Amino acid sequence: MAVTDDLSAYVAHVLAVNEAAVAATADAVAATGHADGLVRPAGAGHSLAAVLETFFRAGGLAYVRPLWDPSIMPLTGARAATSAERMPGGGREVAARASIRAADTVVVFSNSGINPYPVEIAQLARERGATVIAVTSVAASAAAPPRAGQRLAELADVVLDTQVPPGDVTWPPEAPVTAPVSSIATTVLWNAVLRAVHTRWPEAPRWRSANVAGTDESNAAVLAQLTGRVPEL
Repeated sequence: MAVTDDLSAYVAHVLAVNEAAVAATADAVAATGHADGLVRPAGAGHSLAAVLETFFRAGGLAYVRPLWDPSIMPLTGARAATSAERMPGGGREVAARASIRAADTVVVFSNSGINPYPVEIAQLARERGATVIAVTSVAASAAAPPRAGQRLAELADVVLDTQVPPGDVTWPPEAPVTAPVSSIATTVLWNAVLRAVHTRWPEAPRWRSANVAGTDESNAAVLAQLTGRVPEL
């Protein structure tokens, strides 16, 4: 039985395979915070779901500023977003105006890791001296046609391998056509990174749920520290 036949087995497998990479990512993310840098998550299409998991999230790190553009958001036009992700120059433009610094950690979510948008963001981040984390499927990337000259995983300092099969479908096992797991994998891996960051830096600035009594003051203090650095807040 393949691990993707059983979702709990799949999650356990993803965590086990990425134990060292999660630790290395947590080291980079904690170091970025200590250096007054920012975590810069990026993704296009449905990988934007992973970007949202990192930004302004209850229990999430506060020193996060996303890299994104309306053109790669499916809700503004699904087919157009797919085209934009494949268009050379788009990712580089988004990254160039983002003021990426060497102290930053750029986390690029892309299941296939082959399109110009995520690849160009990783390329420019490396040029700026930032740490690059790729959250991608090595198997899916190897099976997909390269569209950007390089694959995302080849540009990363650390690769979190989601173990997603090509096509991102897992069910039924004999001929899968549905039940994509990339969002499960990225969420679980980022959750593991957050746990590991806490081990390294328990006092890291984090958001608390706005729907729990007594959290407004804490969030306001964090907001005051970051408003100028994270305009999206």
